[in-house]
Amino acid sequence: MPAAGELRCVDAAIESILEDIDSAFILKEEHRTRSLHGFVPVTPEAEAPRCAKAASRCFSLRCKVVTEQLLLKNIDARSPLKFVASVFMGRAASLCPGREGKQLGIGPGREEGGVRYHSSSPLLLGTRGRGGGEKVDMHFQEWLGSLRSSSGLKGSEGDDFWRLLPSLPLSSLSLSSLSLSPSSLLGLGALASLTAYWLVTRPRPMRPPCDLQAQSVAVNGDPSCRRSALLKDDSLLEFYYDDTRTYYDMFQRGLRISGNGACLGSRKPGQPYQWISYTEVAERAQVLGSGLLAKGCQPNPQQFVGLFAQNRPEWIIAELACYTYSMAVVPLYDTLGLEAMVHILHLAEITLVICDSEEKAAALLENKEQGVTPKLSCLVLFNSFSEAFVERAKACEVEVLKLEQLMELGRQNLKDPVPPQPQDLAVVCFTSGTTGKPKGAMITHGNIASNTSSVIKILEGSFVIQQEDVSISYLPLAHMFERMIQVSMFCHGARVGFYQGDISLLMDDIKTLKPTFFPVVPRLLNRIYDKILGSVTSPLRRALLHYAVRRKQAELSSGVVRNNSLWDKLVFNRIQANLGGNLRFALTASAPISPTVLSFLRATLGCLIFEGYGQTECTAGCTFSMPGDWTAGHVGAPLPCAMVKVVDIPDMKYYAKNGEGEICIRGPSVFRGYLRDPERTAEALDSDGWLHSGDVGQWLPNGTLRIVDRKKHIFKLSQGEYIAPEKIENVYMRCVPVLQVFVHGDSLQSYLIGIVVPDVEVFVDWAKERGFIGSYEELCQNPDVKNAVLEDMRAVGKEAGLKSLEQVKDLHLHPETFSVANGLLTPTLKSRRADIRRVFEEQISSMYSKTAI
Repeated sequence: MPAAGELRCVDAAIESILEDIDSAFILKEEHRTRSLHGFVPVTPEAEAPRCAKAASRCFSLRCKVVTEQLLLKNIDARSPLKFVASVFMGRAASLCPGREGKQLGIGPGREEGGVRYHSSSPLLLGTRGRGGGEKVDMHFQEWLGSLRSSSGLKGSEGDDFWRLLPSLPLSSLSLSSLSLSPSSLLGLGALASLTAYWLVTRPRPMRPPCDLQAQSVAVNGDPSCRRSALLKDDSLLEFYYDDTRTYYDMFQRGLRISGNGACLGSRKPGQPYQWISYTEVAERAQVLGSGLLAKGCQPNPQQFVGLFAQNRPEWIIAELACYTYSMAVVPLYDTLGLEAMVHILHLAEITLVICDSEEKAAALLENKEQGVTPKLSCLVLFNSFSEAFVERAKACEVEVLKLEQLMELGRQNLKDPVPPQPQDLAVVCFTSGTTGKPKGAMITHGNIASNTSSVIKILEGSFVIQQEDVSISYLPLAHMFERMIQVSMFCHGARVGFYQGDISLLMDDIKTLKPTFFPVVPRLLNRIYDKILGSVTSPLRRALLHYAVRRKQAELSSGVVRNNSLWDKLVFNRIQANLGGNLRFALTASAPISPTVLSFLRATLGCLIFEGYGQTECTAGCTFSMPGDWTAGHVGAPLPCAMVKVVDIPDMKYYAKNGEGEICIRGPSVFRGYLRDPERTAEALDSDGWLHSGDVGQWLPNGTLRIVDRKKHIFKLSQGEYIAPEKIENVYMRCVPVLQVFVHGDSLQSYLIGIVVPDVEVFVDWAKERGFIGSYEELCQNPDVKNAVLEDMRAVGKEAGLKSLEQVKDLHLHPETFSVANGLLTPTLKSRRADIRRVFEEQISSMYSKTAI
């Protein structure tokens, strides 16, 4: 039996809770309570059993409402106090004849015929009057029994709930045996209600689609060759929906389910986004495609049409116009250069190119004037152009048309669509390459359908793309990563909004668009990470940030991803608002990302961040992180469209028997080969259809893949040791002051040196903390600052496990960022290693001539 002091404490606590209930809140709910449950009378003791039975039914109903719908619409579900008040006490607390005939309860009421009514659905817990005590005990047991059946809790949740209640057999649980005061019993109910509140409002971990400790399965018993655990057998996935086997099919599905919803959006500076509907996009594509046919293009996959423009709605409409009539698209890059552009136009025998501006068209026209692209005969421009340009084009027999002119020609000669087949060529994607001429990867409609379907398959049951979703398009459409994101959106009737074309305005576009999807590259995520850390200057705020990150990462480790926790509201809301505040999904690819950065951003952004791995030759992706697996340091398991294996690299001492080696991919998403280049096709595709990636991977015990090295860019030092510079660069990128880094070495030298671009946003403050004062440019020239950066890099390298030979011995600080514009990055933001070596040849020679080993 509880001690009297304990009962007084419980009574006092419950009375305090009752006093704290907002009377205004009770009045607000009075009308709803009346309409839901009517009036329950509080009568003398003879009426107690009937009241208790009615109360039990009312409370059971409330439990069901709460556990199934959380709370009634206008009850604040975030307030545990209001939860207890509304559920347990029926909005005006439990009513029963208390000590000396007094009522225990609050709230307004009325009296008719000597009977007092309260506008509530009370739970009569006990009575000390004559008669009815046993019946009340019976009804109390009925209430406890009904709580289990009507609570909506299942399985382990129900077990958790009942473990929190007193460990007494239900059959022996009665008011008389407990000998508790009504207030104490009210406390028991309050505890049960608070427990139910916690159970129904606690964050739920995402259910993974498979065992996260076995995310891939060995093929034919060979652990070095694996496929997705989501597949029933070794048959790979070619399509997800029966009616989506080509890019054209996937857009048509979006057209059907969107209900003529918005499809493509763009904006002018300072203006909101303007949208084009799915129906309008499809109509424009058919008209434009008919115009292409009227200009002599043939409706078959051997017809190549060039696309030379920045991301914008017209790009997608032009691409879809080609697919509507089974033509293939050849995207061109802004930074390919004269030689590469000539190579592509000549190799693909392109006669018509669609451009966005006169400037780009002029670059193509210059090639024609020089006689190196004789087949070019027509240029179509999105933007206006000068009459002088038209005359210049006429002089070399090139016709120049506005997009509207070609579409008007199409309206006058409208043709029925000629949809492509899965085996038909969709796009020839010329990989920019870091050396040599670009290679034209031939991607079919079946490649695109299988790759997109595999991502949908992985996300099924845990994440569904909805028509309300919107993606921001800023990564080059000339590459497959951005295109696969967009076709996934189109397949589900979702929207794509384009940035203004100026990367410096990207954050403003994101804040305006408020995207739910965010395709991103590690370089941008590193910038976001550095900016967040750089903005927190005071020790107290930094400590709070790191503590909040640890708490969110603890949730991540249990599979919970959310953006409505206390830490999101107190610490991370401004960070999330800078990315629009609506992010649900982000995907990083194209290069490895630091596990530290990935884990940090998963915590701070409060959205699903997946990591994928692949390349153009396998239609963007071949591995993808699994929903529910929020660990970092790997790129996920094979997609359902791909088998992935590792093969020996003896020179680098990687062996498949150890689960390490060059990554090879086979399946319906693997490309057909390089356009009219059988020699390099044979280098990439072996006789069994395996694509050799040039990357080095390692299988982890849970069936996921880790990228550990790069085969293609390795070189030997003078002592015969092989070095993979990209692996070292990815480690050094974790240093706070480092924005970009290039590691160099050759077979005539015994050590490495580096070119480092400091992060302009944090470098000055970082140097100041170490006693160095000056502008960004001045600090880059300061040898002491250089040594401090070198020391920091070597410390990070040591912590990451770099060998002594893998650490740079000297470096040069360069104040200008490597970029696409200055020719030091590819359009996919990879380093052009040969060009960087050429630009910094003098500094490299100087470092080797003066550095002591």
